This record gives sequence, C-alpha cells and structure tokens, in this order.
Amino acid sequence: RELIESFTAGNYFRISSYLQSDRELSGVLDRGDVRAVLQIPSGFGKDIHSERTATFQLITDGTDSNSTAIALGYAGMIVSEYSDARQMDRLARKGITTKPVQIETVSRAWFNPNQESRFYYVPSLIATMLFIFSLMLTSIGIVREKEIGTIEQVMVTPIRSLEFILGKTIPYMITGYISMTIMLCVAFVVFDVHVRGSLPFLYAVTGIYLVGNMGLALIISGSASTQQQALLTSFLVLMPSVMLSGFMFPLNNMPDPVRYATLFNPMRWYLEILRGIVMKDVGLTVLWPAITAQTGLSLTFLIVAAARFKKTLS
Repeated sequence: RELIESFTAGNYFRISSYLQSDRELSGVLDRGDVRAVLQIPSGFGKDIHSERTATFQLITDGTDSNSTAIALGYAGMIVSEYSDARQMDRLARKGITTKPVQIETVSRAWFNPNQESRFYYVPSLIATMLFIFSLMLTSIGIVREKEIGTIEQVMVTPIRSLEFILGKTIPYMITGYISMTIMLCVAFVVFDVHVRGSLPFLYAVTGIYLVGNMGLALIISGSASTQQQALLTSFLVLMPSVMLSGFMFPLNNMPDPVRYATLFNPMRWYLEILRGIVMKDVGLTVLWPAITAQTGLSLTFLIVAAARFKKTLS
C-alpha cells in the first residue's frame, strides 16, 4: 500500500483499475486503457520487513516509446525515494548497524521490449505518408481538371454525385494501396518492422482511412480554384492533423480542449488502429471503437463532398 501511495502521490501516475489476473493485464494493455501496469508479488511486504531484496514489476506499453521512457524515468525516481525512506526508517528505529532495505525494480515494455524507436516511428510515418499522398494527389488532381475544363464536361452529363465521387476516388484509392504496400515492404526489409496482426484486416481498415481522406480532398478541391490553392489548403489541413494525431505529442499530455479536438482527426484513429495491428496483433474485438470513429468520419466527409458537388451541379 505504501508503494502504491508513493506512485500516486506525485501526480505522475493515476490508478485506473486493480487487476486480478494476467488475462486482465493483457487486456488493458491490448486495448490501450493504461500505459503502465504495476505488478507487486504477494511476498513483497514480507521481503521488506525481513530486510531482504524486494522485487516488483512495472510493465509498460512499448508502442509509445516516448511515454514509456517518461514512465520508467518517473518510476525509477519514485522507487529510489521510497527505498531511501524505508532505509532511513529502519536506521532510525534499530540503529546504524541494520542492514539497508533493498528494493529492485524489474521493468518490462510489452510489444517493444528493447524500446527501439523504429517500432514507434515507422507506423506513424506510414499513416502520415498515406494522408499526404491521398489528400494532396486527389485535391490537386481534381483542381487540375477544373483548370483545363474537363470537370465542366462531366457536369453537363446526367451523372449523379455518388458516381462522380466513385470515379474520382477509385484511381487514387488504388494508388494509396500501392503506396501502402511499398511502405510495408520497406518497413520490413529496411527497418525489420513486420505486421504482427492480420494483413487483410489491415488493408480493410486502411481502405476506410483512404476513403475519408478522399472525401476530405474532394471538399478541399471544391473550394479551390487553382492547384496552388489546393496545395496550400492541403498543407493547412495536414499540419494540425499530424500534430494532433499522437505522433509528435502524446494525446494524454494535451489540454482537454485540444484532446477533444483530436476526436475529429482521422489520422489519430488510423494511427491507433495501425499500431494495434502492426505491434500488438489485435483485431476487431479490441479496435472496434477506433474503427467505428474512423468510419463515421469517413462517411461524414463523403456526405459533405457529395452535397457540395450536388450544389455545384445545381
């Protein structure tokens, strides 16, 4: 109890739940409910009172190497202070000849045991590059057609907005899948980062992500008159999306209003899905909240894009 109070006293750690089994431990880490788990063995208190080396285990989520490094640093500081306090208490009550209390921390990082940055950055870069390719190529390509007049030729035909959107997005969807395949091959060959989960499942959820990006690109292209405007608008959308995705800054460290804003960022959800499949080997049962949010955003972007195109036809 004193050790747990030491961890929570400085506001560095917050108790989310108490676990009763290793199965519950695996579940909370797979779902991303917690960043670290403090596992204290049953004989920990007896070892301290018997002046033997007491050992406990801190298990962290290695998919976010930055948060893991911070958590381990704070944990080391807390354990050192706790051990010193116990030692001083023993010396004060029993004299200087008392054997100092020894407490040993055993740290384990699940999914990334060696805390190698490549396992953190490679999935993040894949999500970012897919966002750049799908957003910029689609928006600039459609605006280019507006500049040369082919869009007006399409508008005078009896075409529905859904048919127009499908016709414009399918080629870029194929390009996105090709880019995804190339990046996964580079990640495996060059960085030795392979997909631990289901590859078909990864491609399926990537399709949802690409559809949302295409819808956002159609919205941008509908507001831009030139390719330069489309490019600048895409950059204005790109930078906040990357910064609020959890790639550059941990989501838990953001202020509440900013963290709520990330709920409307498709890259945030896809990055969570991508890390779960690539590093944790989890599926729909764990990732369904993120997939649901990703699907909702993609449908919203497509509906808005279709409405804007219909208004343009009118």
